[in-house]
Amino acid sequence: MIHELPEATELAERPELPTADQAVAHTLLNCVLREVSAPEHQTAVTDGRLLLRLPRRGVLLRVALRRTSLLGAHRFTGPVEREQADGWHALDWRELAGYVQDELELRTGTVNEEFLDQVASSHQGVAAGLEHRPGAGSDRYLESEQALLFGHRFHPAPKSRSAERGDWRAYAPESRAAFQLRHLAVRRELIAEAATDPAATALLDGLREVPAGHRLLPAHPWQYQLLADHPLLRGALERGDVLDLGPGGAPFAATASVRTLHGAGAFLKFSLNVRITNCLRKNAAYELTGAVALTRLLGPALTDLAGRFPDAAVLREPAYRTLALPGADGRPDRALYEGFGLIVREGFADLLRPGVTPLLAAAVADEHPTSSAHVSALLGPDAGVRDALDWWAAYLRLLVPPVLAAYFDHGVVLEPHLQNVLIGVGADGRPAQVLFRDLEGTKLVPERNAALLAALPPEVAGPMAYDAERGWDRVVYCLLVNHVAELLAALADRHPEAEGALWEAVRRVLEEYAAAHGRPPRLRALLAGVPLPAKANLLTRWKRRPDREAGYVRLPSPLARTVLAEAAQLPARGARTPAWSAR
Repeated sequence: MIHELPEATELAERPELPTADQAVAHTLLNCVLREVSAPEHQTAVTDGRLLLRLPRRGVLLRVALRRTSLLGAHRFTGPVEREQADGWHALDWRELAGYVQDELELRTGTVNEEFLDQVASSHQGVAAGLEHRPGAGSDRYLESEQALLFGHRFHPAPKSRSAERGDWRAYAPESRAAFQLRHLAVRRELIAEAATDPAATALLDGLREVPAGHRLLPAHPWQYQLLADHPLLRGALERGDVLDLGPGGAPFAATASVRTLHGAGAFLKFSLNVRITNCLRKNAAYELTGAVALTRLLGPALTDLAGRFPDAAVLREPAYRTLALPGADGRPDRALYEGFGLIVREGFADLLRPGVTPLLAAAVADEHPTSSAHVSALLGPDAGVRDALDWWAAYLRLLVPPVLAAYFDHGVVLEPHLQNVLIGVGADGRPAQVLFRDLEGTKLVPERNAALLAALPPEVAGPMAYDAERGWDRVVYCLLVNHVAELLAALADRHPEAEGALWEAVRRVLEEYAAAHGRPPRLRALLAGVPLPAKANLLTRWKRRPDREAGYVRLPSPLARTVLAEAAQLPARGARTPAWSAR
């Protein structure tokens, strides 16, 4: 019983949301459970609570459960408590973060003096989002992009944002930020750019008129503020090589990634010298070149996939433009080249069917519904288990096959995590299309694409390549653990008794694809229940590694027939026998 989609402005009473204190504590506990305690068999579920030991710190924690999960991604409620001599005592998020810091120091033998500050920054971001939570917007797509108040629930500091200056709230998606771009007119010879489609550079040129002999370089206003004191830029402004035209044009809206803005019928992915979660969000020189190169190189593969899967598409990135002011060595200054680099990503005009609304998958799957994009709103209040399973089966058949075909048939590793996928829904709320975005995370498997990679400069080809095993881990993590499991969890929150059936639907789609494509060994292993890779965000952040070097922990798979058969015998995922004695 799928009901008609509500208008964004008709969003009814807002659901009760966790406090910032609870959200941060639960997110930290998610990370510790997945990456530290569960791999060492230091957890138990009993009497409606999760018990979790920090093995090296010697601390026993517990938290009440709203629902358990076949994947171990449980839903928590209420405070996190610590066992002490006189009983259980509630911890605030700062105390919990301190215990986690102690545990990681003892585990790794290293110190990370940034960790507590980053968790505190994330708490500040969550608190600000909750305090200044705006009403529903008139654009349902942008409402979904700007709905993520809590961020990635398996990252220790998902809302951490640090910059030397500027108020991030003025540019934050949670604030429904929309603002004019800062426009620079740059002498032609000082512009560096490349494009596979002249329409992409024409879009930039059309944003504002510039004097003869100049080209327009739009800039994110926050980034311009961060770079304004660079001596080479100041010198260029004084000489007239660069003209500051000030803010102008129609507003662009912040999307979930913060630095990618939507407007003028396209997306502009700017550099932003702000650390968001793990790293500074700037477009490295190889990423600028790589976006356009991938758009060109992937042309045949994307054409093939579009023909076979007409309800799926990849948003291409056909152009980049940046400032190439020479430094003392005569080469373009890297800080300005990368700092002002922007990538043009195509918009929806030629991709979406009439009547289809794109919604950010992360908003559809959010643990705490904050927008009319959430799957509970798409299904409607009267939908039963059968309706949820029908919706789910339709979505899986849109999402899963093209990702698998890209890997197995073309050696292309897409990155379909929740923030990189848009779900196109019809007026009835049913999924009709999927759009994949962000070529930064798209990689090529060298065994299948050696000639393409050899034609690129080494500094571009290197970051663009993943070996087959690493690429498969990335596909499985992004597709099944980050995306499918989280959207499945949102459905299981509503119908706990159907969690096994929801995973059975995932298995069915994987089996159908395997049967039709020669049963590749990696898929056979997946269906046999090999552990699933989950990105180790906590340990990656602790070790201060870039995302590209992130490791994985292995999760017990819910896809094995034996697990699904056992789940079918349970009326709901309630309390289970402990895996170890808590005392």
